Amino acid sequence: MASGGVGTPQHLFGELFKKMTGVDMLHVPYRGGGPALTDLLGSHVQVMFDTLVTSIGHIKVGELRPLGVTSETRVEVLPDVPAIGEFVPGYVAVGWQGIAAPINTPRPIIDKINKEVNLALVDPKFRARLVELGGVPFASSQAEFSKFLVDFTDKWSKVIREAGIKAE
Repeated sequence: MASGGVGTPQHLFGELFKKMTGVDMLHVPYRGGGPALTDLLGSHVQVMFDTLVTSIGHIKVGELRPLGVTSETRVEVLPDVPAIGEFVPGYVAVGWQGIAAPINTPRPIIDKINKEVNLALVDPKFRARLVELGGVPFASSQAEFSKFLVDFTDKWSKVIREAGIKAE
């Protein structure tokens, strides 16, 4: 199981899969996702829990065969590929992008940034491009995003502890 290195999303997503299924996969950490993906394409490793943004082009031209997506449900760009949760109940492992500001940022500025980001996420042209790249855009409030971050941190902290992952 290739990953971009110890503790990367590819590594953690694989560890969660191993824990939930009992499948024994040897973790092969690389110095970045690019070299890991290159070795997957060259059949030097058998599997990688890669992000769609970096692997979608290889999938579309038939160089990689997607076995499942790690999101809660299937993704628009690969509607025939099952979510892993369809056969491993409860499995969800998603990356995300977000915007943060310094703690002392005035509330009107936070509100303005949140409003503009949410408008972009529902813009048909922008949303279509994110979906084309394998993204799943979701607009939220600052409170919803804060709760998401707490839940996300709790989930992955537990995976890290249970897998015995240590910083290099």
